[in-house]
Amino acid sequence: MLEIVLLVAGSLLQLLGLAGSILPVLAGPPLNFLGIILLCLARGWDTFSRPLLFSLAAVTIISVFVDYFLPVRGAKKYGSTRWGSWGAFFGMVIGVFFFPPFGLIIGALAGAIIGELLAGKSEASALKAGWGVLLGYFVSLLIRLIASGLMTFFYFRALF
Repeated sequence: MLEIVLLVAGSLLQLLGLAGSILPVLAGPPLNFLGIILLCLARGWDTFSRPLLFSLAAVTIISVFVDYFLPVRGAKKYGSTRWGSWGAFFGMVIGVFFFPPFGLIIGALAGAIIGELLAGKSEASALKAGWGVLLGYFVSLLIRLIASGLMTFFYFRALF
């Protein structure tokens, strides 16, 4: 009975992980990895090889890091000053808590623009930094989606 509960919970986590790779409210890849751990608990740790489990753990950690790093890096690539980069970072953090589900995007964009304007940059320069935040966010979304899709594939392949 416990095996069935773990497998159902793991399957639900895979679906939530896929949704979370698109929706900023849910942490997609960590949910997927947790589902894989539940599968290992239900079926035994030999379900996946150790190198694969460590690789999926690394993919999960990297995807979480990239999720916060790329929007700020995108702003920097498009000419953002330190003010704009910090504004994007703090905007992401504030946006997640105060404007779910899209606060991460809105907060980072607004933070970068406000930071640039506070640094004395022109409106055009501030908008350019904001554009960099959006590009960085969509690249990180693609990475999350690939990571979640990969883990979901391995989960269901091992399940069936």
